[in-house]
Amino acid sequence: MQLRDLELFVHLARTLNFGRTSLECHVSPATLTRTVQRLETEAGTRLLDRGPRGTVLTADGRRFLDWAGGALGSWAEFRAGTDGGAELTGELRLFATVTACQSLLPALLAPFREEHPHVRPVLRTGGAAAALARLDDGEVDAAVAGVPDRLPQSLVGRTLHTTDLVLVTARGKEEGALDGPFVVPDRGLVRDGADRWFRSRGATPEIVAEPDTHEALLALVVLGYGTGVVPRLVVRTSATADRLGVVEAGLGEFPVALCVRRDDMRRPLVAALWDAAGRAATELLSPPVPPPPAPAARRRPAGPPAAG
Repeated sequence: MQLRDLELFVHLARTLNFGRTSLECHVSPATLTRTVQRLETEAGTRLLDRGPRGTVLTADGRRFLDWAGGALGSWAEFRAGTDGGAELTGELRLFATVTACQSLLPALLAPFREEHPHVRPVLRTGGAAAALARLDDGEVDAAVAGVPDRLPQSLVGRTLHTTDLVLVTARGKEEGALDGPFVVPDRGLVRDGADRWFRSRGATPEIVAEPDTHEALLALVVLGYGTGVVPRLVVRTSATADRLGVVEAGLGEFPVALCVRRDDMRRPLVAALWDAAGRAATELLSPPVPPPPAPAARRRPAGPPAAG
């Protein structure tokens, strides 16, 4: 069995969607189908059932998934090197939103790259709401994302930043922002925070759009579709920041953290990234040091009185 075949099967077993796996793994549907057939031949049993209601794992398929995941994890450990003095190598799959890529990843990855120059990062971006699901499903090794009060038991997180939620409008339209209409994410922490705020006001909001990314949301706000709800960090790093008006409304805040699977903490690559996150958090969470005060200007002594 080829490692690539196992990787494709694990991804497909998580998504149960041939189209999505083909797209995200950069293979044709025909190639993916042949891969599954080849694995079923080698395993001597059917691993997947495809029917009118979609694709499901068979009982043997679930057993094979457990084995394949373990085999890939063992191979990753071998490639990374288990000797404490060995130089780390291999591939590290990381998910982050566009905002996190711009504002948080430099502090995390710059020192990591200096210490482990032979580790190849595979960076994937997308909507914030999908980050933890992709991590929990095994599609990536780590994710930088906003986290709820309680993470799933299978995950652990290290806070890198804390951001509050704000209302945004097209610049010059801040008056009346509280009345809507509203543009909110379709799901995720920001949507949950917006819904709590709507309930606290005792009114049913008019929601005109529910985009799946913050960038799309801000584009609609700039065009005048309505008032948006976003993390302040998103506004600060947006290319449209100078065209937005920010309205404080007490919507709450949440931490942004590096998250990994609890069981992966023993993997050298993941452990090294976790350590780097601890150092990055010290930098990102520390308040900026104010510049020293400028020295007081010396007063020039008064000259002799002018001659009369």
